[in-house]
Amino acid sequence: MIFGPVPVKNAEGAILAHGILLSGGKLAKGTLLLADDVRQLQADGIETVIVARLEAGDLTEDAAAERLAGALDLTGLRKTEASTGRVNVYTTVNGLFRADRELIDRFNRIDPAITIACLADHAAVQAGDMVATIKIIPLAVRAETVEAARAVLAGGAAVRVKPYKSHSVSLIQTQLPQMKASVLDKTAQLLRRRLDASGSVIVSERRVVHRQDEVAEAIRAALQADGGRSARMVILFGASAVCDAFDVLPQAIRLAGGVVDRVGLPVDPGNLLVLGHVGAVPVIVAPGCARSPKENGFDWVLSRLLAGETPEDAVLAGLGVGGLLMEIPSRPRPREAARATLSERDLGAVLLAAGRASRMGEAGHKLLAEFEGVPLVRRIAERALDALQGPLVAVTGHRAAEVSEALTHLPLTIVDNPDFATGMASSLKAGLSAPVLADVAGVMVLLADMPGLKVEDLERLAVAFLEAEGRAIVRAVANGKRGNPVILPRATFADLMLLEGDVGARHVIETCGLPIIDVELGAAAHVDVDTPEAVQAAGGILRG
Repeated sequence: MIFGPVPVKNAEGAILAHGILLSGGKLAKGTLLLADDVRQLQADGIETVIVARLEAGDLTEDAAAERLAGALDLTGLRKTEASTGRVNVYTTVNGLFRADRELIDRFNRIDPAITIACLADHAAVQAGDMVATIKIIPLAVRAETVEAARAVLAGGAAVRVKPYKSHSVSLIQTQLPQMKASVLDKTAQLLRRRLDASGSVIVSERRVVHRQDEVAEAIRAALQADGGRSARMVILFGASAVCDAFDVLPQAIRLAGGVVDRVGLPVDPGNLLVLGHVGAVPVIVAPGCARSPKENGFDWVLSRLLAGETPEDAVLAGLGVGGLLMEIPSRPRPREAARATLSERDLGAVLLAAGRASRMGEAGHKLLAEFEGVPLVRRIAERALDALQGPLVAVTGHRAAEVSEALTHLPLTIVDNPDFATGMASSLKAGLSAPVLADVAGVMVLLADMPGLKVEDLERLAVAFLEAEGRAIVRAVANGKRGNPVILPRATFADLMLLEGDVGARHVIETCGLPIIDVELGAAAHVDVDTPEAVQAAGGILRG
């Protein structure tokens, strides 16, 4: 290939190297210049163009890419037609992506003009995901170079996808007195979603006391036919994290007649995973982070097992490079420790004032009801501003203009939530997304319909959070029962942004692994006003 500038009059039959905007339209990069194109260029006063001129034995970028892609084994894959020297490869099945690093490296060393890039080996993929791309860098390459690279691809499986196999899974969860049933329910629901891609199903679930004999018996029962389907995999979620190779759950595997293959994983989150087997059935003790939908070490091991691989100890020990997962926010990260010293300005607040208050009927908007001559939403905002020095964000939705008017001249940020009708989660996410909260160490989540809250109540919650150096959730309680407000550390924010529907932060609070500090506020932590009668009983006057 000869590359460089040529007079336009000599450019017919060459390949345009750079796009050119003409009065009659655009000539795109890679255009094979014809006589009409040359006349257009000349008419626009262009005297020279940069082109590639093919020589004997050259292949255009698209022809070269097609030739190389043809050497791939496309079982479970599909490829696109070449365009601009590129062929993309997609999986047609759910499974485990496998890449032959040695073969791909050999291919990429042949000539910088010829490249293949792919996902990381052992990536979990779903049908439709792009897994690899072949790209020719210049506009043309030598045919013999392409043939050398093609021979490398033809010599093995550079990229492939191992389809998942459907497994019958038995779930065992252990319980301690403080463990809430809702946590176990959501764990089971999340595991089902993780198994969906493989067509696997939970054929039985057992909840037992956190004792090795009880767990061992549950494992043995799981290996028997449950509803006609014996388990091909057993997954354990413990009420207490494994901290030793002879802790309750590893010992339970041994008592059930199994073998513990590995305790601990060099993947964070996911360090506390245990892998064993009873006969041919793998047994996984899931780390606590697997109660979150975010990717963690449990997903890495589970996807390999579902694809029919049995990872050996040496393979698991080699997961450390790349094993620090940056996207896991469900508990404090080693790289994002709470600030050593927090100031009062490090605590922000989100005032949720977007709801429709459907139980009020036609009586009026509860947040506009006046208490001692002040609209309720303004009353709560003023008390938050008096108690806290950090930024306050008020989230509006239903009757947003009137609620915003009630907050005029206060030093706060108003964020309108157009999706307020979908429920509380959207309002919480809208508030957390406000730029003024970008650097806070935590937020106090306030409900705007709690007239009993006093400045000193909010101050007590704030002091507890600051004394914990931002490392704990702080929750208001009434006679020991959870209430509101609640303070959520930054470590929970990303999980909060995944919430959907009319739910608050309760699930994140109970599964994030952070300590919870309860602050007794008495009745003020429970009293909200959802009906006209409740407004009046609390001393409010409805104004419409």
